[in-house]
Amino acid sequence: MTPEELSAAAQSLRNAARTGAFIAPLRDTYPGINANDAYAIQRINTEARVSEGRRIVGCKIGLTARAVQAQLGVDQPDFGILFDDMGYGDGEPIPTSVLQQPKIEAEIAFVLGRDLNADHLTQVDVMNAIDYALPALEIVGSRISNWNIKFVDTVADNASSSVYVLGSTPRKLSEFDLRLCGMAMTRRGEPVSVGAGAACLGNPLNAVVWLARTMAALGQPLRAGDLILSGALGPMVAVTPGDIFDTRINGLGNVKAVFDTAPGTQK
Repeated sequence: MTPEELSAAAQSLRNAARTGAFIAPLRDTYPGINANDAYAIQRINTEARVSEGRRIVGCKIGLTARAVQAQLGVDQPDFGILFDDMGYGDGEPIPTSVLQQPKIEAEIAFVLGRDLNADHLTQVDVMNAIDYALPALEIVGSRISNWNIKFVDTVADNASSSVYVLGSTPRKLSEFDLRLCGMAMTRRGEPVSVGAGAACLGNPLNAVVWLARTMAALGQPLRAGDLILSGALGPMVAVTPGDIFDTRINGLGNVKAVFDTAPGTQK
């Protein structure tokens, strides 16, 4: 793609987020688009958000389920950027006005206590760098009409990110089993999604290692204090106004997402 096309694609995603007029898949509008182009579009919009006063607080990892990778024709995850205005507290009302075609999924969030800027990062490096874990809910969204996405579409769209909710029960890695911890999500008391740590690339730590290596290779290493959303533990569930989702992750604690019934004011 030419620089002009990259800029136009980035602008179209920003417009869709602002207006709710969702766009056709980028792969249809720009038939030659590839993964490098998609990440370039993501970077343009990252820089735009920073220039507007937003602060980068970490990264999210997407496409961590093998079945979803197969569906999109890829063999690795993707990543997006987390900003300060995307975060909501446990039980804090989320205005529907900030969401686009929202779906919710349960995840394990990690907060780093050390930089991950070495060459050839190992699992031990990553474990030593993680300060604590939290239960989390990611509300994903798409600026692409009807979620008609492939790999390049979701990457360009900041890995289909919207907002996230963090629990308030930090745990050290030694306090629970990352791979076997079970997850159960309910909507107003009715079970809607179940899973476990193993659903996320076999172990959420594998996803964080992938991200740490990827960001180091890009010259944008993860830093102390960064938040990482490691990927879904179970199936996504569509969100409607007024929904309340409670999630428990065994050994890690509970987290709740509450959605306003009426449009609110964007953060």
